[in-house]
Amino acid sequence: MAYILAHDLGTSANKASLFDETGALLASYSESYPVSYPQPGWAEQDPDHWWRAVCAATRALLTRTGIAPRDVAAVTFSGQMMGVVAVDEMHRPLRPAIIWADQRAVEEAALLAERCGADEVYRRTGHRVSPAYTASKMLWLKRHQPDIYARSRCFLMAKDYAVLRLTDQAVTDHSDASGSNVFDLQTGTWCADFLDALELDVARLPRLVSSSAVVGEVTRAAAKETGLAAGTSVVIGGGDGACATVGAGSVAEGDAYCVLGTSAWIAFTSSQPLLDPQQRTFTFAHLLPQRYIPMGTMQSAGGAREWLVRAMGELPDEAIAQVEPGCRGLFFLPYLIGERSPWWNPRARAAFVGLTMGHSAPEMHRAVLEGVAFNLKLILDALGSHRPLPALRLIGGGVRSAIWPRILADVLGLPLEMLDLPTEATSWGAAVAGGIGIGLYGGWDIAKTRARVATVIEPDPRNVARYAEMCASFIQAYRALESLSL
Repeated sequence: MAYILAHDLGTSANKASLFDETGALLASYSESYPVSYPQPGWAEQDPDHWWRAVCAATRALLTRTGIAPRDVAAVTFSGQMMGVVAVDEMHRPLRPAIIWADQRAVEEAALLAERCGADEVYRRTGHRVSPAYTASKMLWLKRHQPDIYARSRCFLMAKDYAVLRLTDQAVTDHSDASGSNVFDLQTGTWCADFLDALELDVARLPRLVSSSAVVGEVTRAAAKETGLAAGTSVVIGGGDGACATVGAGSVAEGDAYCVLGTSAWIAFTSSQPLLDPQQRTFTFAHLLPQRYIPMGTMQSAGGAREWLVRAMGELPDEAIAQVEPGCRGLFFLPYLIGERSPWWNPRARAAFVGLTMGHSAPEMHRAVLEGVAFNLKLILDALGSHRPLPALRLIGGGVRSAIWPRILADVLGLPLEMLDLPTEATSWGAAVAGGIGIGLYGGWDIAKTRARVATVIEPDPRNVARYAEMCASFIQAYRALESLSL
């Protein structure tokens, strides 16, 4: 029996998962690491924490399953996107990674728009200009830490750094590259003219490969650290958004899904990029060649709930379920770290609106869940204006909640299809890329075959109508407070 080892380098932990040659999940193991927020709007991580988590999770998984290292046919990756890891010629990180949630590069994003043209960037890359993306963060490093920029030999994303440590190869795939603001979706190349205009060196960007490419083998040094066999094939995999797409079984035209994780998004598979006239949505490259992923992503979903738990303490879902939909007029704007879709406002801030002496902890908890759902409704409407989405597959850590998927179904007004691999979907997408890369899996359709629908949550028509009215008030609340964030 041959096995695929898939690592999902998320924001809070690395999850290692083993899949067999039929696509069955054998076991998973997570190793956590911290996020640093040194200033408002900043978010950083130590890349070596990622590497230590990869090593620890690999060893733990092999030990727990008893699988021999030689039976791991390939290692593959999913990873958080849009970050920057600056490494020197010895492949050492020169500073903490600036991760996806970081919004510091506002001035640099404005410079990118000025020099390259905001509409032209959106047309060619599928993404509007934003400080969330890699190019603006690279510019920030060049302007504010020029010594680090000068010493950098390559700028990588999270999974690419792990692959570098495993293989000594500096590469990235199209899906991760498409979160940079300087990757041309149609040609599948770096936008050399944009980079020239920004005075960024294309030679410092990694080599581009397909998501299922075998990019190298586990070196002897990496084998000693991870417990893997030297010479094991390494497949690059993809960004977490693209891997989640495949893991959710979204491989055919129009297949749609929603992720409730630390962040959250709604997306579908398309044969063409989707260009929204209001630029509310964006498009990533798919793991599949000549496929694309139109989507809208919000910054803080599960992250908002985690913040409330830290601030007020845990509350069981049963208590939250006792609260009437609408929380007696209490709203939560979930903009703890700015927002992407649909507002694209890095200075947006979170707020409870309508809070009274009569409200209590259960209502505040439910308001947070509803606030995330309202923002996802705005994303759904933006995507739906171009292509109606009749149902969504639901994946991510939020599916473990007994109440949140029900709230989401009612706010969105759509059936939610719950999968039998909901929290391993991203790892499964990476594993599919790995299995195809080494010829273990015959085609991408195995993703949909394995991501079976276990149950369906139908929306309650009474709550759908109530939430539709509240969503309009949610928009008004954001607009009323928007000027305070500018």
